[in-house]
Amino acid sequence: MRGIRPTKRVTALGSAGALVTATLIAGAVAAPSATASAGRGQDREARGAAVAAAKAAKAGIDWQDCPADWGFVKPIQCGWVTVPLDYAHPNGKQIKLAVDRIGNTGTKAERQGALVYNPGGPGGSGMRFPTRVTNKNPIWANTAKAYDFVGFDPRGVGHSAPISCIDPQEFVKAPKADPVPDSEADKRAQRKLAAEYADGCAERSGAMLPQMTTPNTVRDLDVIRAALGEKKLNFLGVSYGTYIGAVYGTMYPGHVRRMVVDSVVNPSREKIWYEANLDQDVAFEGRWKDWEDWVAKNDATFHLGDTRAEVQDQWLKLRATAKANPIGGVVGPAELIGFFQSAPYYDSSWVPVATVFSQYVAGDTQAIIDAAAPDLSDTAGNASAENGNAVYTAVECTDAKWPTSWKKWDRDNTRLNKNYPFMTWANAWLNLPCATWPVKQQTPVNVRTGKGLPAVLIVQSTNDAATPYEGAVELHKRFKGSRLITEKGAGSHGVTGLVNPCINERVDTYLLTGKTDKADVTCAPHATPKP
Repeated sequence: MRGIRPTKRVTALGSAGALVTATLIAGAVAAPSATASAGRGQDREARGAAVAAAKAAKAGIDWQDCPADWGFVKPIQCGWVTVPLDYAHPNGKQIKLAVDRIGNTGTKAERQGALVYNPGGPGGSGMRFPTRVTNKNPIWANTAKAYDFVGFDPRGVGHSAPISCIDPQEFVKAPKADPVPDSEADKRAQRKLAAEYADGCAERSGAMLPQMTTPNTVRDLDVIRAALGEKKLNFLGVSYGTYIGAVYGTMYPGHVRRMVVDSVVNPSREKIWYEANLDQDVAFEGRWKDWEDWVAKNDATFHLGDTRAEVQDQWLKLRATAKANPIGGVVGPAELIGFFQSAPYYDSSWVPVATVFSQYVAGDTQAIIDAAAPDLSDTAGNASAENGNAVYTAVECTDAKWPTSWKKWDRDNTRLNKNYPFMTWANAWLNLPCATWPVKQQTPVNVRTGKGLPAVLIVQSTNDAATPYEGAVELHKRFKGSRLITEKGAGSHGVTGLVNPCINERVDTYLLTGKTDKADVTCAPHATPKP
């Protein structure tokens, strides 16, 4: 399941949106650590990555005003970093990665370098990161004094050699079939769609697919570091961005200066990626219930029932109505899940989702159509949503081996759906292309502490749906000397962007000084949304 802000446009989970000169050449091209070199292929790739980083360090980045249609105004600047498609062939086919930046807001003396960001996905663009400075986001004001904020589109995403698996207008078309199957025939239909989607990825993006992996994105990140003229990397990763951080810390431990990982993907090889998705289904159900409890508590505003059971009844009623007769001809159960899932993802969606739900129950059907139906006129948005989904699928399917036996998928998801029905089948169909994936599936990196890895700061809420709490505990175990900040009793995905002084001050202190608390810290939750 996508670990970034979903939009209403996608079947199951959607794309992000509504989600220097090179002087330090020697440092910029320090050889990758031995941990990157398990096997001859990886040796070649490690050498290839060192070659690419050396080239990038020499070339630097030619910063210019951003192209008008990218939507980033001065003083944000944009540029390109060239990387090999396949690191085993560093002088073979090259692709260009889009990067952007805004300079630090403090003095030259205060500047500590660049802070590079990834928001998750796989498939999310980090290009909006510099807008935290232009929008004067108070949470990041202290850090912005010391760091240039740098975003990038990972390989395959957005402006960086984007991939596609299906015609975008076809991708968003609604209504889609109810993800929860009523019969074996329903399952056969969904299996056919998933296999066709996998074939579509091969047809439309075949040359890119074998190279769409987390280790390659990590190598790209190291080349970006070199192009920025940074001896060591400062990195902020959220959601899937934490897995990029975990793999970077393993492959390039000596290249890390500061690293904050927020809302953590479980880095265990056993979890990447099939089991991780099953774990999400359980966690989503828990957070869905948290939201229903809150809606019930605010019954005076929403009139959806004053107990969780009553709110759930209203949801099941809405779902059944939309299944029998899609609302406005376009909003069926699949579209409802696409919209309603943002509530268990993000507390910022609690009020908007409850408001639309409330309006529907009071007789206003237009609000739910506006919120949950695709907008076929928004071709750019639809292309972006399709691209995000293509990258999500390509990376998760190529990163690791997936079960190919339909019996296993059927058994696991049937079992989970009994107690965790909100997301289980929708998530299963989203991932099923991995069962018939047309390119070789890799073995995930064994995430661990290598020589030179500094203290990494891990931030995680206990009730997170998209990246369950155990993931943070697992990474904490694997990265010796790391510190874990737990936001207890909260569950909004992506903690560092929320106002919670207990967390915000510690993130600032770490990024500005490298210091962490002497022991792990538990913080009270951020404020609950008010209707």
